[in-house]
Amino acid sequence: MALKQGSISIDTENIFPIIKKWLYSDKDIFIRELISNGCDAVSKHKRLVALGETDGDDKPYKITVAVSKKNKTLSFSDNGIGMTADEIDKYINQVAFSGAEDFFNKYKDKMEESNDIIGHFGLGFYSAFMVSSNVEIDTLSFASGAKPIKWQSADGMQFEITEDGTRTERGTTIILTLAEDSEEFLDEYHLRSIIKKYCSFLPVEIYVENTDKLEEEAKKKAEEVAKKAQEGADNETSEEEPKEEIKPVPLNDTNPLWLKSPKDCTDEEYIKFYQQVFNVFDEPLFWIHLNVDYPFNLKGILYFPKLKNEFELVEGKVKLYNNQVFVADNIKEVIPEFLLLLKGVIDCPDLPLNVSRSFLQNDRDVSKISKHIVKKVADKLKSLCKNEREKYESFWDDIQVFIKYGCLKDEGFYDKIKEYILYKDLDGKYITLKDYLEYAKDKHENKVFYVVDKEQQSQYIKLFKEYDLNAVILDCTIDNNFITFLEYKESGVRFKRIDSDLSDVLKDKDEKKDEKADEEIVNFFKEKIGDRVQKYSVESLKKEDTPAVILISEESRRMMEMQSRFAGLDYGFDLKEEKTLVINDRNPLIKKVLSLRDDETKKEAVDVICNQIVDLALLANKELGAEELDLFIKRSNELMSKVISL
Repeated sequence: MALKQGSISIDTENIFPIIKKWLYSDKDIFIRELISNGCDAVSKHKRLVALGETDGDDKPYKITVAVSKKNKTLSFSDNGIGMTADEIDKYINQVAFSGAEDFFNKYKDKMEESNDIIGHFGLGFYSAFMVSSNVEIDTLSFASGAKPIKWQSADGMQFEITEDGTRTERGTTIILTLAEDSEEFLDEYHLRSIIKKYCSFLPVEIYVENTDKLEEEAKKKAEEVAKKAQEGADNETSEEEPKEEIKPVPLNDTNPLWLKSPKDCTDEEYIKFYQQVFNVFDEPLFWIHLNVDYPFNLKGILYFPKLKNEFELVEGKVKLYNNQVFVADNIKEVIPEFLLLLKGVIDCPDLPLNVSRSFLQNDRDVSKISKHIVKKVADKLKSLCKNEREKYESFWDDIQVFIKYGCLKDEGFYDKIKEYILYKDLDGKYITLKDYLEYAKDKHENKVFYVVDKEQQSQYIKLFKEYDLNAVILDCTIDNNFITFLEYKESGVRFKRIDSDLSDVLKDKDEKKDEKADEEIVNFFKEKIGDRVQKYSVESLKKEDTPAVILISEESRRMMEMQSRFAGLDYGFDLKEEKTLVINDRNPLIKKVLSLRDDETKKEAVDVICNQIVDLALLANKELGAEELDLFIKRSNELMSKVISL
């Protein structure tokens, strides 16, 4: 007989269709919500036992999810606190209430912490109606003398409460009869994967049972027993060794590594956890264990994965948990965008989640949490650089893209980490920007020379080394943006590519220049090579063996790179790299060519040699174009023919 019938009470308006249809972003979240509710019920009972409000027993706490394709049902059972008819009426029939919040308010004076009570929303149960044509609750309260109660509703609007419950032990079973459009959740493999996704680290063990298989196995066993009994084989049966019972294994880890104190965790445990959670076989470079109790509760582990190349940046994944319940991947309000290049888990019970647990409400604490995570990452990097410099240098090449990207996205991160950003110099030594500027202040103050391609710019590197000069290697795709950022942050510092400004560094400053003679040399080369370069310069380089070098204007090169990044954008003018031919008037070949400039019999040979000098300078800077390369080969063949005929 029904104890009560009626409509579910919502004070303001009938919002249930909205809850059912739009509250949750993913349909499978109902599994997370119902398991989380079971976990809440267990947590409440544990707390009451600890407070002496009720007696405990030796039975382990657990949640069992049972699936039956035959009956089209999913059931979620726990051995937690259970409910009375009045509690069902209050917490289920009145949507505005939240059982966890009410429980907390009742016992808050006796509880030091409430973080193990997950549900603060009161609406999670109703996610069941997204997938169900009928929902039943079969529950028995822990209270002495309580009767088993059954609640049933087909649409989430009309309900019935009776004393027809079947439970004989405290706890709650929620039985869903799935609608036709939701029968995908009856697939056991799919069900297990969803539970692992959302509930891999819940503090209560979770088991999955296939009711159809269990019934089939029980039926077969009964048939075998009956058959043997009929054959009179009872004695033979009793002599057989009993088969070892296979103990079911929970789907979740109730005590994840991030809950442990960092001092109690081994490197092997960190690596194993990383490989299991992210389904990878490689090992991380290093990790940061977050363990904060004040001013907010925050725990987690962030891993720095080894990038195989710079284009793996999108593969990071940081999983956000709330009291060990999975919320979502890569929530940018909590985890700064640049940290999403990492892999890791963050568990923060203090997050102000909304009822669907999928989105964050606006809250100043969220910003504080985000900034704290950035600070902890910066602190870890500083510590490694200071205390384990050799190790830090060993994986710098793998983490530099992450760090530089982080600086570009968060100036506060740069301010914390700038003294620990490393640069590899021409000798392969790792130095800081401060180290470089101090070394070079007497040679080229506040200028930082850099190399983007060691092979292509080998001639310039050789020249630098001959003159006891240094440069840093900046060969990441992100470095173009990063050096612009550094020039903005470090007032007065300017970056120059090694092939953009050699003359100021390598020329002999003590030697007086003959401007008229230089002008004649420039005019002579202009006549021979035309407009192949935009500018000319005559310098007395310290080393005589280099006839000429090509310099590419840093400003024009950066404009060209910007144009390539924004392909198709009309600037109103055609951008070209501004090339300067630096002619070394100390070079013997240059002197010889100049001495023959008025000899008409040598005019053809001089033309060939001048163009060859320019081609070699261009080749030392970068590849020649197809047409230029063809002419270079022809001239080379011509020169060899002339030499062999001597």
